[in-house]
Amino acid sequence: MINEREVTPLDVSMMTRALSLAATAAESGEVPIAAVVYRGEEVLAEAANNREATGDPIGHAEMLALSAAGRGSGSWRLLECTMAVTLEPCAMCAGAMVNARLGRLVYGADDPKAGACRSLYRIPTDQRLNHRVTVIGNVMAEQCAGLLREFFEQRRGRS
Repeated sequence: MINEREVTPLDVSMMTRALSLAATAAESGEVPIAAVVYRGEEVLAEAANNREATGDPIGHAEMLALSAAGRGSGSWRLLECTMAVTLEPCAMCAGAMVNARLGRLVYGADDPKAGACRSLYRIPTDQRLNHRVTVIGNVMAEQCAGLLREFFEQRRGRS
């Protein structure tokens, strides 16, 4: 279930951090999406998309951050962790969050073309799965969507 009333000041701070990482990714020609995994105030991992630089089709910010958080914490189970990510995760990333037993997901802009947390699917909260992730959407959504919009406008030569 999506609950936008559970956003904390820490969530906003981590989303701000993710937005900064996403802006840096855009400067490198990557789609500006970034994720931060944190447990309490401790940042376990952060990453931005790197598919263009690496040629890796799974180089999504969420996948990279989950992997690094598991390695850094010494456990693939991230029950007490939250991920802040600038765009609603796709099916691949949402599935990885369930499999990592992520505790909470805080995301920015909805993704009507590929979103798998609310827009097209609801993978993290699907009752048929063995784990459910608490999902909080629309955190700093305007800033997150604006960064993506600006990136694609520049890429298309409209600005």
